[in-house]
Parts: sequence; C-alpha cells; structure tokens
Amino acid sequence: MQAIAEQFRQAIVAASAAGTPLRLRGGGSKDWYGQQPAGEVLDTRQYTGIIDYEPTELVITARCGTPLAQIEAALAARNQMLAFEPPHFGPGATVGGTVACALSGPRRASAGAVRDFVLGAVLMDGKGERLVFGGQVMKNVAGYDVSRLLAGSLGTLGLILEVSLKVLPLPLREASLRFDCAEIAALRMMNEWGGQPLPISASCWHDGVLTLRLSGAEAAVTAAQQRLGGEAVAAQDAAAFWSALREQTHDFFGGAGSLWRLSLPPHASAVVLKGRQLIEWGGAQRWLKIEGDAMAAGAQRIRQSVAAAGGHATLFRGGDKTVGVFHPLAPAVAAIHQRLAHSFDPAGIFNPHRMY
Repeated sequence: MQAIAEQFRQAIVAASAAGTPLRLRGGGSKDWYGQQPAGEVLDTRQYTGIIDYEPTELVITARCGTPLAQIEAALAARNQMLAFEPPHFGPGATVGGTVACALSGPRRASAGAVRDFVLGAVLMDGKGERLVFGGQVMKNVAGYDVSRLLAGSLGTLGLILEVSLKVLPLPLREASLRFDCAEIAALRMMNEWGGQPLPISASCWHDGVLTLRLSGAEAAVTAAQQRLGGEAVAAQDAAAFWSALREQTHDFFGGAGSLWRLSLPPHASAVVLKGRQLIEWGGAQRWLKIEGDAMAAGAQRIRQSVAAAGGHATLFRGGDKTVGVFHPLAPAVAAIHQRLAHSFDPAGIFNPHRMY
C-alpha cells in the first residue's frame, strides 16, 4: 500500500505543478452529488483494506478505498454498526467517499451525523504531504476538529487516505410502528415524542402515514410500543422499508424531476411548496420532489421559504445545477472555507467547482 500512496503523492505533486485539476473518486456511487465533477480522475479504490478494528474499543480504521459493504460486514460479525447508517447509493461505495460526502441515513437524528463519529484521519494535501489529525480514541483532541472538518468537504481539502470511525453496538431489539395522520399532526407527534425518553431511532412521514422505528433493550422497546400504540410492522417489511428509505429506492424518490433536501429545525411547521414531500429525522430533514427541472426562479422561491423557516435547501438530485446545488453560504463562512481550502490545496486542484 505504501507504493500506491507514493503514486498518489506523485500524481498530486505533478498536478499542482501543472495546475491540472484532479477529481478524487472512489466507487463513483455519489458522482451526481454536488456540482458537476471535473478534472482528471484519481481513483482511490486500489488503496483499500481495514487497518485496525478493535471491537472492545468501538473503533475501526480503514483506508479510503475500502468498500463500505466490507466495513459493515466486519462490524455486523461483531454485532456492531456505523450508527449514522450511511447510504451506499450503489455497490461501489467506499469509506473515503462516505466521509467526504457526509450523508447519513434514518438513524442520524438519534445517533448523530457522520462527523460526530470521525475520530481521526490521514490526509494528503495539495503539496503531497501526509497530514495526521485526531486519533483512534475520543480523548485524543489533537487535530480532532480538523479530522471532522473533512466530513462533507467533498474532497476539496485533500485526499483522505485513512479514517478512524467510532462504532456502536447493534440494538438488542428493533420494532416499527405506523400511524395514519396528516403532515401537521405527524410533525406535532414527532416533536412531542422526541422530547420524551423513548427509544425512537428513526421516523418517516409520507402520504398520510407516519412510521417510527424503536431500537434498544427489549424492555424499553416493549414499553414504548405499549405506550405509543399504532400498527406494528412485520420485521421483514420494516427492514425493507428503512433500507429503501436509506438507499432512496422508495417509490417517493423514483421517476423524473428534481429532488430537494430541506434541512429545517425539527419544530418548524409544514413548509408549503409545490411538489410532494417526505419527512425524516423528526422533522429536521424534509425531501421535496418536483416534476421538471429546477429553474432559477423556482430554486429561489424554495430557498427563500426554507430560509424563512430557519433552514436551508440543497438540490440533491436531478434538475438544472446552474441554479446552484447548495444553499449559498453566508459571506463570512464562505471566506473561511476558501481560506481553509487554500491552506490545504494552494494550487486549487482538488475537486474544483464541486461545491460552487
């Protein structure tokens, strides 16, 4: 693997000297995310393998090209998991791309986001230098914030060579419940229940049905079932539902049109916008499906409505990316990001234009 890392270094140094853009790419399962990718592909899949996994310490360290499926299989064999339930969006998903995109699944609202589980990372910057941040334990705070900063950076800060992630035990029991209710009632119930000591690990409202997942100890899940009521969902059907939600194979996500991700305070009321909606994370994540491309005027209306409710909107899939994929950053935040990117990548070769 040292020889492969040296190949990466040489490619980066040469690209920096020539000012040639590089497109950092693993399995390509999330190529559609963000602005249109550009540059010469630097394939990370050959730099693979689990470096260290200590179940008793609840941490796993792997190289960037390691398939996400391989990591999840190793964890499942020891009754452990990546608690943020990262979506694969295809069989080629790698752990490096998972951290770079920082997309979380249904369990995110109860367990935390990707960056909450990043303990350390090894980064190759635009000079070809190997930088080590954080470590493999929660107590190690040296470089801790920098390693977390890589989550969601879309490769714009450098090549993530290795990453250490905190893992959690699988819940002893899970059960799912369904309730027939309108959107306003669903938001109210999710907020009320979210403030109570209930083992809710996921929630989803769509088309007049609210689905909850309970996870935890046998006694806690049973007590919550009795308290909440609702219609019990068969285990096999529930597993298929939450998997389809995570991987966006649910019927809601199919078909043509543009898909917007609305990030809002959980207590925000219903946002009235043209299109169909699906609500997750206790109201904090809301998906908006619109038929046809996202035109500039329509994108502006969506972002203004969501901003008025205290959130931001991302053009997640489809549509016309010239309207801007991500919600515009505040000038001060954008300036900080640009300074950081320049510090790690002075020549500006890594995944150019991926965010803007």
